[in-house]
This record gives sequence, C-alpha cells and structure tokens, in this order.
Amino acid sequence: MKRKNFVLLPAALITIFILYSCARDYVTGKRTVSLVSESQEIAIGRESDPQVIAEYGLYPDTELSNYVNNIGQQIATVSQRSNLKYTFRVVDSPVVNAFALPGGWVYFTRGILSHFNSEDELAGVMGHEIGHVVARHGAEAATRGQLAQLGLGLGSILSPEIAQMSELAAQGLGLLFLKYGRDQESESDRLGAEYSTKLGYDAHKMAGFFRTIARISEGGERLPTFLSTHPDPGNREVRVNELAAEWQSKVPYTPKNTERSDYLRRIDGVIFGDDPRQGFVESGVFYHPELRFQFPVPRGWFVANSPQVIQLVAPEKNAVVQMSLEKASSPREAAEIFVKNSGAQVVGSDSRPVHGLPAWRVESAVKDQNNVLHVLSYFIQKDGSIYVFHGYTPDQLFSKFAGTFESVMAGFEPLRNQAALTKKPLRVRIERVRQSGDLASVLRSFKTPDDKMKELAILNGMKLEDRLASGSLVKVVRE
Repeated sequence: MKRKNFVLLPAALITIFILYSCARDYVTGKRTVSLVSESQEIAIGRESDPQVIAEYGLYPDTELSNYVNNIGQQIATVSQRSNLKYTFRVVDSPVVNAFALPGGWVYFTRGILSHFNSEDELAGVMGHEIGHVVARHGAEAATRGQLAQLGLGLGSILSPEIAQMSELAAQGLGLLFLKYGRDQESESDRLGAEYSTKLGYDAHKMAGFFRTIARISEGGERLPTFLSTHPDPGNREVRVNELAAEWQSKVPYTPKNTERSDYLRRIDGVIFGDDPRQGFVESGVFYHPELRFQFPVPRGWFVANSPQVIQLVAPEKNAVVQMSLEKASSPREAAEIFVKNSGAQVVGSDSRPVHGLPAWRVESAVKDQNNVLHVLSYFIQKDGSIYVFHGYTPDQLFSKFAGTFESVMAGFEPLRNQAALTKKPLRVRIERVRQSGDLASVLRSFKTPDDKMKELAILNGMKLEDRLASGSLVKVVRE
C-alpha cells in the first residue's frame, strides 16, 4: 500500500478556504459554511443511487412507483429548491424507513408504504424527506465527513497504525454521519408540515404516523426503522400537530379529498416482511431459493438480509457473521485478496472442503489503533461463484464465538429443503369488514393468529379496541 503524502495548511489559508466555501441556506436565505457545492450535491446523489439500488433492489410495482413519484414531484414544486431534478424510488426492503440523498434522490421502502394508512401520511413524510434535501442536511453531513477525513489524513502523518486503518475508519465515519441530528429532524418536520399543507394534505396525519413509528420501536422491533436514522427531536407528535395547525392557518388551506380506502387499495398486495425468494429463516436455517443454498443460524441471532450481504448478529451485538459473493477464480485466490486488502495478520490458513464444495479457511487478526478483531473466514466455491463468510469479534471473545462461527460456515451446503423453492411471500391484503366490531374481533374473523394481533393493529394505525364499521376496509396479512 502506497503511503499518502499530506501537507499541513497554515491556519490563515484554512480560514480563507472556509470563508470562500459558503453556501446559501435555502430555508433561511442566510449564508452557511459548506465544502459541498450544489453541483457536488447532485453528483453525490447521482453516484450513490446505483449503490442504493444494488443494496436494496427496486420494488417491481410500476403503478405504485409512479404513484409515489407523482406525489413527490408535486411536493417538490412547493419547496424552496424546486429547481432540482428530483428522483423518487420505491426500494424492495421490509424495513419501515424513508431516506434522502443530497441533490434530490428520495427513497421509500415497501415496508413504510405498507404502514401508511392515508395519502396524507405519505405526503407528510415525503415533505419531511424533501426537507432534508432542501435544507442540505446530507451536504452538511458530507462536509463534516470531509473535515473528519482531513483529520484522519493529518493523523496518518504521526501514526502508521492509523494510516493502515484509514479505510476502515472512513467506513466508520460513513456510519456515524448516516443519522440526522435532532435539530435537523425538527427542521424537516417543519418543512414537511409546510409543504404538505400547501398542497391541501392534513399534516395532523403525519403526526399520527410518527405515533405508529414509535409503536413499532416500543414493540421491540429489531430491524432499523425510521427512528434509527431520524431521531425523535422530542415531543415530535405534539410538535407536528402544532405545526399542522399553524400552517393550516397561515396559508390558503383547502383540504384534499383523500380517503383512507383510496390509499389502501393502492397497497393491496404489497409484499410484507422478507421476500422468501431473496432468502428467509425457518426453524434455525437460512434458505436462499434463488441461489439454492442453506446454512444454520445460531439460536437468538438476528438476521439482516439484503441483496448484497447477509449479516447474522449475536444477541449481545458483540459478534457478527456476514456472507457475500466475491469475484475470484478460486477460494484460495479470494482468501489471498481478502488478506491483502484488509491487512489481516494470518493465524492459520488451509484448504478445507465444505459439504463436498471446494473451500479455503483463514483465521486472522485485524488491528486498529485500539482494538484487535479476531476473524474466521471461509471462501467456498459453488456454481462458479465464491461465497465468502467472515465471522468477527473482539480478540478476547473469539474463544466464546469460534465454535458458532465454525458451525455456520461449515454448515453451508447446496439447498436440500425443496419445500423452500415453493415458499410464497406474505402480502398486505385489503379486506372489507363483514360485521362491525372492534379491531381485535375483525382481525380474528380473518383468522389472524393471536401472536400477530398487535403487529396488525400497528399496521392499521389503530388499537385493538378501536371500532370498525361494517363495510370499512382493513389490512390483513397472508399469502
């Protein structure tokens, strides 16, 4: 690895550089420090968009995607940055989230769309995400990231250890700046209420959806949700209700005719939860029908599955196993590439076939300036592809997790459970209430299991004791 040369800039030059790196705050009109221009913002979004698509995949429903895009484009026209070319996408993820990239790229997961119960809720959250773009919150994060990168570079002059781990540290910074600050969230809440109200949407319903998000988190949901990247600035529901009332009195407000039933019909059939075609866990085994493999999942471990990587996380979050596909001519070559690129110190390395498949096993240590990660890796060849497993944990915990790592990786094999090939995804189904009653009795009439009642109440944005009239619509989940 070539050592980079860094030059320390005199303090005066740095001051001049910052003074000439100001940008306009599109919300307040004031000047603000930024190392990212509008053209750079657009470039960040444009270059990151393919990575988002590769990570999550686009949800294959053209009609739903066009519907979301249409609402987004309308809201963009009443924002302070209507000059931007906005792109709105629906990504194929069960996670209940929405996010925006600098420059006008906005994403909604199918998971969050299935949890909305009105177009007003969708419009409010859409306004919130466009607010992040308008207020340049992503660009602010990029600015902080560039300043932090400068700090890493300067540190590398003094510390060879930091130089060796600069790439890993950069990845850590990316994760650090993924989450918005509470002040930014407050600003986007305000902008979301402003934009949606100007178009005739009821922002009070956006406040109600934030209550739904809070209920998901209170229920112990382990998947990252809206709150993990959009922290509650405090009394969010109360504050958004106040903003809704404020904007409805401030602008000419003519309520749109948005019926809950109209929105529900649009999401009828949306996949709910994991799509088994992309992999699923059943009875302690992860199955992937399309790639036709399976491996055991340790009891109690959380599984995060995306098109690019599968991660298994220990209950205490102190150990991880991840699996991905890599390009190499052989397992051994893949192992050598990993060791070279990571700077790992090899403890042991040998050929070790897995269920008749060619494989190479490596045990190594990866160091940063403060910690040592002990890593067990398997590189397994199947159907012309190299499946790469890495199990890592702090060095002092490796003896605790070594057996678990080994059982997962050595348990990888071609798909044996043929029933996995025919497993169908669960979908949101919209049903008409046959007889009036509380939500609990209505859900039971559609054969909802007792252990799913609370989840379905949240999905409907209701409580189990809430009343439903005969003929009204309700969400249920089934194949």
